[in-house]
Amino acid sequence: MTQVSLPDGSQKVLPVGASAADLAASIGPGLAKSAIAAKVNGNIADLNQPLPDGATVAILTKKDPEALEVLRHSAAHLMADAILRVFPKAQLTIGPAVEDGFYYDLFLPEGDKITPDDFPKVEAEMARIAKEAHPFVRCEVKDEADEVYARYRAIDGGHNKFKAELVEGIKGRGESLSFYKHGEFVDLCRGPHVPNTSLLANTKLTKVSGSYWRGDATKEQLVRVYGTAFFSKPELEEHFKQIEEAKRRDHRVLGEQLNLFTFHDEAPGFPFFFPNGATLFNLLLDYMRGLLRRRNYKEVKTPLILSEELWHTSGHYDNYLENMFFTKLKLRDEKQASIIHDNVEEERPMAVKPMNCPGHLLVFRSRLHSHNEFPLRIAEMGLVHRRELSGVRHGLFRVQAFTQDDAHHFCTADQIESEIKMLIEFFKEVYGTFDLSDVRIELSTRPAKSIGSEEMWERAESSLKAALDSSGIGYQVNPGDGAFYGPKIDFHIRDVLKRSWQCGTIQLDFSMPARFGLEYVGADGARHTPVMLHRACYGSIERFLGIVIENYAGAFPLWLSPVQITVIPVSDKFNDYAKSVATQLMDAGLRVETNLGSDRVGFKIRESSLQKVPYAIVVGDKEQSAGNINVRSRATGELGAMELQTFFDGIAEERKPGGKPSLGVKAS
Repeated sequence: MTQVSLPDGSQKVLPVGASAADLAASIGPGLAKSAIAAKVNGNIADLNQPLPDGATVAILTKKDPEALEVLRHSAAHLMADAILRVFPKAQLTIGPAVEDGFYYDLFLPEGDKITPDDFPKVEAEMARIAKEAHPFVRCEVKDEADEVYARYRAIDGGHNKFKAELVEGIKGRGESLSFYKHGEFVDLCRGPHVPNTSLLANTKLTKVSGSYWRGDATKEQLVRVYGTAFFSKPELEEHFKQIEEAKRRDHRVLGEQLNLFTFHDEAPGFPFFFPNGATLFNLLLDYMRGLLRRRNYKEVKTPLILSEELWHTSGHYDNYLENMFFTKLKLRDEKQASIIHDNVEEERPMAVKPMNCPGHLLVFRSRLHSHNEFPLRIAEMGLVHRRELSGVRHGLFRVQAFTQDDAHHFCTADQIESEIKMLIEFFKEVYGTFDLSDVRIELSTRPAKSIGSEEMWERAESSLKAALDSSGIGYQVNPGDGAFYGPKIDFHIRDVLKRSWQCGTIQLDFSMPARFGLEYVGADGARHTPVMLHRACYGSIERFLGIVIENYAGAFPLWLSPVQITVIPVSDKFNDYAKSVATQLMDAGLRVETNLGSDRVGFKIRESSLQKVPYAIVVGDKEQSAGNINVRSRATGELGAMELQTFFDGIAEERKPGGKPSLGVKAS
């Protein structure tokens, strides 16, 4: 007999050779019907695979995120089968599930192509295959003489060099060859898959792009066809609604529409901020600086360019070289000025900083510190530069120059826990102010490429874990994703579209202070090496700004709006009164624009609305005679005539960070 453990701790005894499907049936017909796959000893497996004795087994249904990944993996096979029916000369390479769906990379003969215009034909074939409810069958192959292997080779012409390379790689690792087939289609695959193709009815192709074999630009160019799949039609429809909403909120589009920022080929990956964008950028800085002052941070400013030698000391040169910018000296020839000598050897080569930490270490080292100064919190709104390939740059989300709200805490080992607790609450307060209150925390441990001893890493990881545990906050462990100098706590926030963004980070570093020879005088009068916490809340301010733009769809709350109020005279006869109102608003500290153009009032109001300005104040004969204003709110609509002081009182709370509209809002 085979005995297995269930997630609730109970035991089930099954016949030898019983599968996860048998287990589900033994629990109940409802579970057997809804089962998609199984988690066996932590690994996802097919329902029909035999269960090992003593295994811990969980049956996965449509409600489990892992089941959706299995579905999408199976949908990639479905799509590959359909593409070969429509494009019989195509050659298959690989087709994994990805975050929002799946893709398959294909090699096409010269002159052939797949475009979105071909999607209906492919999707029709996919629907036909799904309706036929072919079971997914796993096949283990011992040698190339096997019938399944022969079918695999023949499925796309029998001369697929990409498949041959994949097979040789698997054999070279001493692994067995496993295939999955449904109907007449068979593909090399580890699995797992859904029980049959009928579960793949809600599948749709999304886009086509280019790729390279093995991701190497020197190798064959491939065609990558993307798709997505869900268990139900409403889920699929909702997904595409979300995509359309994401397009509407795209910060790159809104950045142009709202005159916030732009990019130029002369500076690839380096944003240019217009006045409105610069205002928004500075509002983020000002808000953060206010919070830093209340927490006793000391702001510093360190150089943009430092010696290469410094980056050797910090470990960045060995671990981050490919992402750094280096200076190079150019000189004119002494005898012939038209000749320029490139890459002239310098006595002291320099590099543009990719991170602020070495500069802060030098600031600390400038004088001897006492333990009485601890925790010492040094902050900087530091501009850094990091090389990014053109293919991964993406608006403000991935740029080559960005500003970090960076800080480093120098403290003793027994202060680590209290510092981390303070930072967790600090970060949550910041994200909540921007209506980003759905926060998930990850603890990332030692990566393969790192510096420091095993003992140091164990101590650092234990310290972070203890701080998280004592805070009573939920988190998950992300093995191998720490910084090269220490483990870290990462903050992932969800926006209104439920997309996850990694923003804040807290990194514990026992290594770099020792490498730089940092010391402080302890309570015992002896010199000790401090512990250092690296931390950033926004992370990249440019990236956080992109998130904020998309979260609000450009309709920023009053406190954050680059232009808070537009004053609109109904005709040029009232321009002077409009200017007088605008002056009083600006004297009250508000950001105001006055539209004195010759366009009609309705056009001006619409223009203010399209620019997503929170308030439009319209003035004409009635307002001038009464000495008041007529107010329109983006949030609550027409508010009518009121005194300026009434307006000031009504927006007082809304002007504060995190404030919400109250003017014109009826009390519940």
